[in-house]
Amino acid sequence: MTAIQGESGLVIATVYGGTDIEKQASKLSDGVDVIVGTPGRVMDMTKRKFIDLSSPKIFCLDEADRMLDMGFFPDITWVIERMTGRQQTLLFSATFPQEILDAAYEFMNDPEFVLTNSEELDIPPIDMYSINIGRANKLWALSRILSNANDEDQIIVFCNTKRMVDLSVQKLSKAGLEVNGLHGDLSQNQRERILQSYKDGQIKTIIATDVAARGIDVDGITYVVNYDIPDDMDSFIHRIGRTGRIGRAGQAWSLVAKNDAGQFARIIATYGLEISSTDVPELPSGIDKDTIAYKDDFMESADVFGFVPLQLNSDNAITASSQALSKWLTSKIGCDELAIGEIQHLPDKIIVNIHSSKVSLALKAFEKHDFNGKKITAQV
Repeated sequence: MTAIQGESGLVIATVYGGTDIEKQASKLSDGVDVIVGTPGRVMDMTKRKFIDLSSPKIFCLDEADRMLDMGFFPDITWVIERMTGRQQTLLFSATFPQEILDAAYEFMNDPEFVLTNSEELDIPPIDMYSINIGRANKLWALSRILSNANDEDQIIVFCNTKRMVDLSVQKLSKAGLEVNGLHGDLSQNQRERILQSYKDGQIKTIIATDVAARGIDVDGITYVVNYDIPDDMDSFIHRIGRTGRIGRAGQAWSLVAKNDAGQFARIIATYGLEISSTDVPELPSGIDKDTIAYKDDFMESADVFGFVPLQLNSDNAITASSQALSKWLTSKIGCDELAIGEIQHLPDKIIVNIHSSKVSLALKAFEKHDFNGKKITAQV
């Protein structure tokens, strides 16, 4: 708002929760030209007679699609209904779902739509990488990426939900990595403190939702990590566009789990992106232990019912009925026979489908015990 104000002499006041309402009211009482506020605080100050909504002539709603996603529309409707002197209404939205179109016709008379072409989205000239990784090991992969960053790098990690932001921050912090979370449940004061520290370079890594990250305007971001692949394709471009600004170098990493693969492929095809598929980075020189441990994750190999194909091989032909093999497995790993699925006898191997929760036990059983006097190697 300071940039908009310029040297015009406009008096602009901001009102939002998490700060002293009396101080905000005092500034309003001196007279202002523009009020910028969150829906809840505007409602509160109106009810307390600090704001007279019949006076403003222009109503502007920014981030309309996100406001809808976050459940603010009842509050916004409450505000608009009381703006009896309103002469102009402006809605700004990155996307136009049907709900936004409905709102436009509800709030406006003969609304005009001004659309930018999706082809105008700016794709920065940065290095882009993807890692195919199971969900259980995304945090491990992220810790490797963070460990390889330099001290002067600034990083933003995107998650699709506030819950995932909190979980990631909690686990990474517990492992000794310095990260800060940013999402809509934080107070305005908390968000501003984190953002200012990030802009000043005091904070190196932020983990954020798309909504919260819209307040970040930092040219020096060197890494963007898509911990989750966004449901909205344009959001992917907005995310990676935060690095590589003003000709600077930048990297965008995407952690792609099995259930992300379809959406990720659509994003690549839609925008013609060149993204190199790569392995998780090695630990940097001088570090011999991960901050986040790798986990056995067999769900990435499982079918829709949770069964994982286990391949059995031996130097000699394996001669055993499916029933005998199933009985041997259930006795060695102490599982119900329902955990053993279809067993396929092929010319050079046997495929045993076993529930993902029992795969580790099955691998250990074949490692420790012979079957019918033969050493069998098992692998996923």
